[in-house]
Amino acid sequence: MQSDKGHAWQLAQAAFASRQWDVARRHLEVAISSEPRSPAMLLLLSYTHSYLGQYRAAREAALRAASMPPDSAETVSDIAARLRTFNEGELMVGYLDRLGPLSSIPIPLLLQCAAQFSYLNLQEEAHRFLAEALAADPDFPPTLVSMSQVLVYLGRGDEALPLLRKAMSKAPAIPEIYGVVGQLGKLVKDADRYMASALRLLKGPGLPEAQRAKLAFALHHMLDRAGAHEEAFRMLEAGCRLKRHALQYSDQESMRVFQGLKSLPTDAGVKAVEQGPMPIFIVGMHRSGTTLLEQLLTAHPGVRGVGELYDFTGAMRWAADYHCRGVIDAALVQKILDEPPSYEAIGRDYVRSVSWRLDGESAFTDKLPSNFLNIGFIAQALPNAKILHMARDPVETCFSNLRELFSDANPYSYDQLELADYYSRYQDLMAHWHMRFPGRICDVPYEELVSDTESTMRRVAGFCGIDFLPSMTDPSASKRGVSTASAVQVREGITRRKVPKWKPYEAQLGPMIAKLRGNSLS
Repeated sequence: MQSDKGHAWQLAQAAFASRQWDVARRHLEVAISSEPRSPAMLLLLSYTHSYLGQYRAAREAALRAASMPPDSAETVSDIAARLRTFNEGELMVGYLDRLGPLSSIPIPLLLQCAAQFSYLNLQEEAHRFLAEALAADPDFPPTLVSMSQVLVYLGRGDEALPLLRKAMSKAPAIPEIYGVVGQLGKLVKDADRYMASALRLLKGPGLPEAQRAKLAFALHHMLDRAGAHEEAFRMLEAGCRLKRHALQYSDQESMRVFQGLKSLPTDAGVKAVEQGPMPIFIVGMHRSGTTLLEQLLTAHPGVRGVGELYDFTGAMRWAADYHCRGVIDAALVQKILDEPPSYEAIGRDYVRSVSWRLDGESAFTDKLPSNFLNIGFIAQALPNAKILHMARDPVETCFSNLRELFSDANPYSYDQLELADYYSRYQDLMAHWHMRFPGRICDVPYEELVSDTESTMRRVAGFCGIDFLPSMTDPSASKRGVSTASAVQVREGITRRKVPKWKPYEAQLGPMIAKLRGNSLS
């Protein structure tokens, strides 16, 4: 039996490595039947089910793995990542708490745990793990860089600077150093040193494309800050080419998603008003001001800001039993069309998933911009939800997307024409949602928010059914962690630029601008 199990485990690993998902699943089931309490086998089974699109089975295998004592540090890291994938944040926190005293955890695992907390926007917990790692080895460059990033998220960028200087002096070849420097902007007084070091690294041999992309984007931001716009745009173009080359994005697939969403029936929602905290969804294109709006709203003591959550997507995945790529994809839309889900169940699942983050607040913000794709589902599953839509100038929004190195979540944002087409589809879909759900969505123009903050926030508060407070005009009044690209900018106060950020690059952005204008006329 032991040899049969061992042979099945070897066959499963080989099949997984060659992307033969069905074969891997069959061998894993044989191996697990002989050794049902193997976290490593259950983890691989969970990943296999995900690749097969089987969300519920993947989640069940991950939860089984998390219920058992880990057999290695690598297993701990993988289980924490899997729990976060399934939006089981509370379980992930409890699982990591069982590891015992932080002083007994090796530094690499401390860093991996901190990363998972940071992804969940639990920056104080991430800071606690990183502080232990720093105490164990104050000079370990990866710890220095990770801590500097979390300090930026916590609004303590001045404390991040000495850590970055030390990291660069010991390991200047870590691209993430320069990414954090690029975020800190004017806080960095010796940016020339970082630019010179990043340029040397970028021009050197043997650097993987992903690392080169990080450096190019970081250099773009530093050069832009220095006013070297021509060279800054060259770096931006290089970074976009490298990132776009690494991503799979189909314009036709994107079109199918938007067309499918517009064809969904929207008259089968939950009718009864549910009890409990009120969700406030803040949606729109990325880089449209959603972080600023959340920061202002969460200055109200009754509103908890929980950041960018994928919990609603998780509820949709569970309902369809399908592990889609990103917030939504064409296959998930088709599954919903073929077999309409129980929106009441989706709403309950979402509320359950989020509730552990709350502490008696009457409302909370869910600020995942791309939830604009989910508005048709949100409006039906959560009748008490408020939906705030940030609207910003198309060119400014698209340029801000183009110059931001996201994860793999926004693959449309690295090509001017693909980005312009995506933006136009977004505008068309928002018009559709307004027509199908009149009164459920409140548009918040960015220019109005920054030029007449009090009037705009009074209108937002009235729409959400909460009292307006003067503190809701000051982004520094909310002390929560901010784990988005706007972490530094949003704490600098509300500013209205006389010259938009894209203006120095108007000529280079000609294809995108022309496409945006052409799409708006068609």
